[in-house]
Amino acid sequence: MRKTTFKVSKMDCPSEEQMIRMKLSDLPNIASLDFDIPNRKLAVFHTGDYSEVFERLESLKFDTTLVESNSVENQINATEDTGKQRKLLWQVLGINFFFFVLEMTTGFLSNSMGLVADSLDMLADSIVYGLALLAVGGSVARKKNIAKSAGIFQLILAVLGFMEVVRRFAGLEAIPGFQTMIIISILALIGNGLCLYLLQKSKSEEAHMQASMIFTSNDIIVNLGVIVAGGLVFLTDSKYPDLVIGTIVFFLVGQGALKILKLSK
Repeated sequence: MRKTTFKVSKMDCPSEEQMIRMKLSDLPNIASLDFDIPNRKLAVFHTGDYSEVFERLESLKFDTTLVESNSVENQINATEDTGKQRKLLWQVLGINFFFFVLEMTTGFLSNSMGLVADSLDMLADSIVYGLALLAVGGSVARKKNIAKSAGIFQLILAVLGFMEVVRRFAGLEAIPGFQTMIIISILALIGNGLCLYLLQKSKSEEAHMQASMIFTSNDIIVNLGVIVAGGLVFLTDSKYPDLVIGTIVFFLVGQGALKILKLSK
């Protein structure tokens, strides 16, 4: 048995971890994978040569480099309670889906594209947590089918969002309700904070759990951005701060959709 460690510089969210898992899933000489998400490293426990593993990782264009390859006596196996992982992931998925519905509804009612865009970001989170659930004992074929459907759906929503933002930039739209933007975004911030607390409380070393923590931390920054945009709408009495933050978040949602679509290949 050999342990080969790779530096994967662009492995910084759950989508990339899932892509790597599925890219290497059919290699018979791989015994297990050990992800170190914070340090962007992957240890592959395998027999024989590592060249095909390296080629597949390079094909993902995640800026992969070889760190070292050594002989080891035993592979490292995960021993986490999968039942607890499933329960936790269902909890954070439920929180994100609830705020997707809340922000989508209040976004249209308050005429805020920032809230609508953030709702789609919450939907993207729900999709990622769903894929993480499938990672706990799920089959590769099942993950690929769900990833394809989810990615297409998310990409369509992102494109429609961009089109609506362009229309509102050009049109004479009403100024969004900054009070609703700020209040709902604060609630979403609390929701993401709760998700992060639950994930950190689990003290899980599993890669998909670690990646979910990073993903949720990034979402908190998006929530803060919408709050700031709401404040700027109030101070400037203009629709443009809302449209700018909406454009940024729609772009992030579109990027996430493309990553998820790669999972289905």
